Amino acid sequence: MKKEREAYEYLGEYRGKDFAGEWPTLVEMLRITVKRHPKRPCFTIYEPDRMSLNYEEAIARIEAVGRWLYSKGVRKGDKVALTGKNAPEWTVAYLGILFAGAVIVPIDAQLHFDECVNLIKVAGAKILFADEEKHDKFVAERGRIGVIEEIVSLHKGLGAYLYDIDGTAADIELPTEHDLAAILFTSGTTGKPKGVMLSHRNLVSDNYLAQCCIDLSEHDVFYALLPIHHAYSMTVFLVVMALGAELVFGKRMVTQQILKDLKQAQVTIFLGVPMLFNKLLAGILRGIKQKGPIVYAVISFLMGVSGLIKKVTGMNPGKKLFHAVLEKASLTSVRICICGGGPLAASVTRAYNQMGVNFIQGYGLTETSPIINLNPVEHYKEASVGRVVRQVEEKVLNPDERGVGEIAVRGPVVMQGYYNMPEETAAIMTEDGWLKTGDLGYLDSENYLYLTGRAKNVIVTAGGKNVYPEEIENEFQLFEEIDQILVRGYVFDKKTKDERIEALVYPSQDYWKDADKAAIQKRIEEIVAEVNQRLLSYGRIEKTTLIAERMEETTTKKIKRDSLKY
Repeated sequence: MKKEREAYEYLGEYRGKDFAGEWPTLVEMLRITVKRHPKRPCFTIYEPDRMSLNYEEAIARIEAVGRWLYSKGVRKGDKVALTGKNAPEWTVAYLGILFAGAVIVPIDAQLHFDECVNLIKVAGAKILFADEEKHDKFVAERGRIGVIEEIVSLHKGLGAYLYDIDGTAADIELPTEHDLAAILFTSGTTGKPKGVMLSHRNLVSDNYLAQCCIDLSEHDVFYALLPIHHAYSMTVFLVVMALGAELVFGKRMVTQQILKDLKQAQVTIFLGVPMLFNKLLAGILRGIKQKGPIVYAVISFLMGVSGLIKKVTGMNPGKKLFHAVLEKASLTSVRICICGGGPLAASVTRAYNQMGVNFIQGYGLTETSPIINLNPVEHYKEASVGRVVRQVEEKVLNPDERGVGEIAVRGPVVMQGYYNMPEETAAIMTEDGWLKTGDLGYLDSENYLYLTGRAKNVIVTAGGKNVYPEEIENEFQLFEEIDQILVRGYVFDKKTKDERIEALVYPSQDYWKDADKAAIQKRIEEIVAEVNQRLLSYGRIEKTTLIAERMEETTTKKIKRDSLKY
């Protein structure tokens, strides 16, 4: 229990002086960190040139943004929107909005312009911060956006630049821990979007409770590669702010650029989504295979031995055994890899841990701020998304014979509701205050969660068996020949409504550069047959369909099943 206490026990020194409630607000949390680690590097970017702010410098810019917003009439509870790529300016704007007492509305920079406009109008934002990709279009079409009064640029040379704005000293009314901090719009932004309302208490408690599972410190260097507007990435950013650690911003989801950033910044905490870690591991294994079958067999054997030693003793021989391999993959400085945002095959988690990388999974959703499960490094379970974090309860609703049912959760991390959507809020909550996640899974005796899929995606066979598509899709994660795969049910017999299993496959364009369609089809069918041998008879794929275009994905690289054209 020592690590669990250490994560936030220092707050006792500041309670009553720097904050009054159970948890500090995000504003109070950052002020405490600046007191503790004023000269520590805070925000760093290496492209095109290295630029870094320490905590004293960062808060000076953040407070200036807060003063400027106040001078423009922004008051406690007003909404301010923010959209742009990962950069120090994004985080300064985010925190500056909170320092004005306002509510932050982060918007996915990858959305089409009309979708951005829709979300800004739904939120009723008064001010907009935008980077160079959409700034000029927002200015040109300002009349369409709604009540926007000012547009600030996150990029120098375009209108009012973030780092140049300021206002006179003011007595700004700041929020309390129970006040609304952010409205995060979940994926699926056409029609009537859902805005998840998260309080300061939601975000701060989740931040500290997640830290209880992992040994982190102010000396860690975190890598912010995933779009930071997303709840998963945002929590990482807030964890960094609580620790007084360093946040390094990655610009592109390109393997060579990522490897360069990891090495240059000496990253210690690397966070990503399954697609990213799958590609990186596939590259590592490809390099080993190229050395010949004998070398591959020896390394595979040593990986197995290393993993066993780590599991049984807690010692980590892989770092030394596979130093050359990790060096080539720019992973020698990395202490911990954390995967979230989607399901990951247990074989991937196992391979990284065998090579000496502390690799763990987590789970959560925007509505839970988001982290509710995390694997502790010292007692991880490869097939699980982790143990329920402290102060959070989980239970399984209506479990079947496997113990699988819908996961429900309650605790300080659960959202306040959907913005201006009382019916939708009521539909996701039980009468006794549990939030229904829509995810299916089961809990073991140690409160570790195992996910099987989404409730709405379950395929029911003619024999009445439940098949979980995500479990099948996970089996394909290390096949380089496949870029995307989606498993779904299809009606085999309209009269009997017999539902069977189909796989939509988008082949990897890099792997199949010069191959003809027949060769691709043949190899994909061989892979499907190989995977089928590992599946229960009622869960086997009976129909394989190759598709010509990539399926649309969310920011965290999950396929948007509802928008399929096939």
